Amino acid sequence: MSKGKVVLAYSGGLDTSVILKWLQDQGYEVICFIADVGQTDDFEAARVKALSLGATKVYVENLRKEFVTDFIFPAVKVNAIYESRYLLGTSLARPCIARRQIQIAIAEKAQFVSHGATGKGNDQVRFELTFYALAPHIQVIAPWRDDTFIESFKGRSDLLAYARSKGIAMPSGDKPPYSMDDNLMHISYESGDLEDPACAPRDAIYTKTDPRESWPDTPETVRIEFRDGTPVKASSEASGESYTDPLELYLFLNQVAKRHGIGRIDIVENRFVGIKSRGVYETPGATILRCAHIDIEGVAMDREVMRLRDMLSPKFSELVYNGFWFAPEMDFLLAAVDKSQELIDGWVDVVCFKSNCMAVARSSPTSLYSADLSSMENVDGYQPSDAGGFIRINAVRLKAHRKILLATDRERLANAGPIGTTYAAVLDSDKTDAGAKK
Repeated sequence: MSKGKVVLAYSGGLDTSVILKWLQDQGYEVICFIADVGQTDDFEAARVKALSLGATKVYVENLRKEFVTDFIFPAVKVNAIYESRYLLGTSLARPCIARRQIQIAIAEKAQFVSHGATGKGNDQVRFELTFYALAPHIQVIAPWRDDTFIESFKGRSDLLAYARSKGIAMPSGDKPPYSMDDNLMHISYESGDLEDPACAPRDAIYTKTDPRESWPDTPETVRIEFRDGTPVKASSEASGESYTDPLELYLFLNQVAKRHGIGRIDIVENRFVGIKSRGVYETPGATILRCAHIDIEGVAMDREVMRLRDMLSPKFSELVYNGFWFAPEMDFLLAAVDKSQELIDGWVDVVCFKSNCMAVARSSPTSLYSADLSSMENVDGYQPSDAGGFIRINAVRLKAHRKILLATDRERLANAGPIGTTYAAVLDSDKTDAGAKK
């Protein structure tokens, strides 16, 4: 008798194919779910393979557009970046995939969901926090944390032996040198010789950016238009291309960044589970978008709103990285970010050249910039003499601090390094002046 239905996140690779058969061996009816988030996989071949291995049904879901609109663009609006480097390509894709997996499980009245994430990585957390947040009743089967599964499959040789015994088609050719995660936002490379942080990645590793020797010698300018902080149009005067559909817009920027080698990083990051991990990433289009979005905010966002939003950005990035997209604190942050973006409208020209991108021009109908106020010659509406009171007000606390220094032991200041020595010398002159006045 079947133990029930389980919806398995399936890729067609060795690991998830073994998991598919193993779940059947445990007595489950398996429904496979294949998510298309822009990776370069043969989805039809994976569908046929899953059916041949006994899956009762296979869903192949195109999630590319909702990945852009529901996850990538909100991250752009908050200028999300993890540990100052990583633009969260894998982290943003996981809640998109897991959300659809839960929707399928509910439609199929499945009691279980399953995935092939390892027990040491971040993805297990991202998948399962989404599962539980959206369907608290669901039960999760995580084979790589299951004692029976781990006992049976201690390494790749065990997986291959099981695959042969079950008639699972095995990967041909050499094993890929790296563990890779690919989607339309980015690709990551981990493991292999990259496990040594001192080992530089080979140039041949990169797939979403062209080789250095082919980067054009002529800069290329793209114009990106925003409405309420969301990209609504991307165009290139040189090529005549122009896109307003979110997915087409994003894929266009990916291609521009690809030919100019934009979006590569090589980092050692902190995983949520407490392990440091070295990864090489390519995030082409998002790198251009982030550059443009930060720039349009420069002219259209109020200073104090920007300061508050900038305080929220690291927390947003941390929540995404750690798998809390569908958490109440994320709802709060997204609402606050949306409010901050209500007047972030206009266009930005970004020059792309030799792995770099730089905003060089911008215009906004909601601009807070005034050429008259900024001019050194025109002071209409602003009197330089007004700054005197402003300066005196800000000097109040500095004066109070100075009075305390006057009463501070000189020897202790002199031992406080260059700054202390400077204070001590000034205090000496103050005391001399004070004595002369007496």
